[in-house]
Amino acid sequence: MTPIPAISPQAPPGETNTTPTASPRPDRAHSVAEKRSVDMQIISGWIEPGSRILDLGCGRGILLEYLARKKSVFGIGVDIDATKVLGCLRRGVNAYHGDLLELMQKFPDKFFDRTICSRTLQELNNPAQIVLEALRVSHFVTVGFVNYAFWKNRLSLFKTGSRIRNEVYPSEWYQTRTTHPVSVAEFEHFCLVKNIKIVRKVHLAGDWKTRCRFLPNWFSGHAVYDLQKD
Repeated sequence: MTPIPAISPQAPPGETNTTPTASPRPDRAHSVAEKRSVDMQIISGWIEPGSRILDLGCGRGILLEYLARKKSVFGIGVDIDATKVLGCLRRGVNAYHGDLLELMQKFPDKFFDRTICSRTLQELNNPAQIVLEALRVSHFVTVGFVNYAFWKNRLSLFKTGSRIRNEVYPSEWYQTRTTHPVSVAEFEHFCLVKNIKIVRKVHLAGDWKTRCRFLPNWFSGHAVYDLQKD
């Protein structure tokens, strides 16, 4: 087995401020957490025990902590948010503070069993490059994203001329980071153009629990894809 490159868990240099940031409303936070639990269960079901996992945009390490407990994976997370990296370290999750692409370029081909990009894709400045590089360093890449073409989003735009505001999109447009909203149809077209094999996929309805089996580009609220590229 190829040894791990010399990349140790990193917190931002000189980072000492642990003052908590403002939290979302309890009911909203609970709703998002409940939805995320289904997403994690799907991803966990695709992972072999003891796998090497890279989590892009790992946040506070909740997914990697869950996979370590359920599947005994060896996981490395990477995030550009200093506070979230510190949260990983407090959970005992290996985490690197820095650029996603820069980190992946340190690894040889197919080093990881799987790279996960869950609810991170739309926030990347260069999503195509990130996905392709993840496919280079991993045997499989799991991508999960909110379907921006969901019917409620379309209806809100039609009725009000503005994007919907809910627990998934809680902020005004001017309070959010740069995003690249993506739909089910757009993502599958991307895979086709880049010759990426879709090994399996799950479309969840607006509650992120029920399987959506009809017109997913309209009625799927969240999608999870397992990708492969030779």
